[in-house]
Amino acid sequence: MTSQPTPTKAAQAPGEPGGGLQAGLKNRHLSMIAIGGVIGAGLFVGSSSGIATAGPGILLSYALVGTLVVLVMRMLGEMSAANPTSGSFSAHADRALGRWAGFSIGWLYWFFWVVVLAVEATAGAKILEGWMPAVPQWGWALIVMVVLTATNLVSVGSYGEFEFWFAGIKVVAIGAFIVVGALAILGVLPGVEAQKAGLDNLTGHGGFLPHGPGAILTGVLLVVFSFMGSEIATLAAGESEDPQRAVTKSTNSIIWRIAVFYLGSILVVVALLPWNDPSIKDKGSYVAALDSLGIAHAGQIMNVIVLTSVLSCLNSGLYTASRMAFSLGQRGDAPKAFARTTGRGVPMTAILVSVAFGFVAVFFNYKFPDSVFLFLVNSSGAVALFVWLAICFSQLRMRKIIQREAPEKLVVRMWLYPYLTWATAAMIVFVLGYMLTDTEHDGRETVLLSLLVAAIVLVIAFVRQNVGAGARSSGQPVESGSPEETRAEVGA
Repeated sequence: MTSQPTPTKAAQAPGEPGGGLQAGLKNRHLSMIAIGGVIGAGLFVGSSSGIATAGPGILLSYALVGTLVVLVMRMLGEMSAANPTSGSFSAHADRALGRWAGFSIGWLYWFFWVVVLAVEATAGAKILEGWMPAVPQWGWALIVMVVLTATNLVSVGSYGEFEFWFAGIKVVAIGAFIVVGALAILGVLPGVEAQKAGLDNLTGHGGFLPHGPGAILTGVLLVVFSFMGSEIATLAAGESEDPQRAVTKSTNSIIWRIAVFYLGSILVVVALLPWNDPSIKDKGSYVAALDSLGIAHAGQIMNVIVLTSVLSCLNSGLYTASRMAFSLGQRGDAPKAFARTTGRGVPMTAILVSVAFGFVAVFFNYKFPDSVFLFLVNSSGAVALFVWLAICFSQLRMRKIIQREAPEKLVVRMWLYPYLTWATAAMIVFVLGYMLTDTEHDGRETVLLSLLVAAIVLVIAFVRQNVGAGARSSGQPVESGSPEETRAEVGA
């Protein structure tokens, strides 16, 4: 196995047009991308519905999903440390499970992120329109998308720099929130009533599980998608100076990142306020918590933080979608143009195609929000779980391949292999099955529509594979840069 993604034979030397991706991300960029990747806008915006559904027991929901993510990222870290590539889990699935798997999971993941572009652009535009209503919402969405597209087109270093500061603001904000909240809970923050803020809120007001143990699983359905993004560091590692070190570091730090930013901040919210406090639903969990501490302009402060998270998600979403498209193009699973790069190592075509689909989705959001756009959102909703499941099955096969070909590259190892891998896969299947029983929160519709899209992609994958097999059996020459050739190069 190679430690770097190998360009096709048509590629030229690094620094020349078509020379492939380049190592433009610094260690500090990778560190902050890894930290910021687990802090999405969904944590700030979506946590209130989870608290209302499960009460303080939402902490168990976050802990369960967090454990799932830690295990999945450990598997991905094992494969990516041995072979860092911008295709990440798609490239691993391609080699471990077959071309159909790499093709399918790669395109589904790309589809997920380009839909996210539209969702986040709209969310950011709403906040900006509230501050400056002279510019219409669609105008703000256009401005945000154009600025971040330009950033990604300049160089991977500019993406890394923007993400460094975006993620930095998120990390500082949540860190400050946890510290101030902890002081209030301990009763040492001036101006906060001791009887209102404290750990008693975890067991009072109906108990820790006011809606029963079943609400924990319902909470899992509501919070699972806010964890998507933790895998971005493994895609970005392919463009860093020391990919193996970057992957190893991000994999080893995932536990404390989830424990602090998710469990820590949610614990502060449910300890500061009763879970059934109306302000949590009306204002949002974090704004309500800040208001309870008497912090002035809490709503505007949180809007700034949410906007930063939205811009961070947009920035990373465009980067991630374009690199997955680049990898698909490099392996022959997308048009060859997707794998071409500028002199600065930027896959310009892959970026422009990704953002173009994002713009189309934004248009659908404004013109057909309850039909076309709703279909796009729901049909991409379960992709995170599909990706995690593919990582599990890929790791089961890749461990044997790595041990056979390059055992020295197993610098990160999945715990209790293969038993914990199988247990994780079973848990993901269980969550998908449980979603099929959920009609109140659209879980069933999300899974069914996502399965429909996945089935369409799988059919395309198998048709392409059979057509390619037919061409080989008929003696037709396989051209340079074809799927067969590039797969052999990338997975060698």
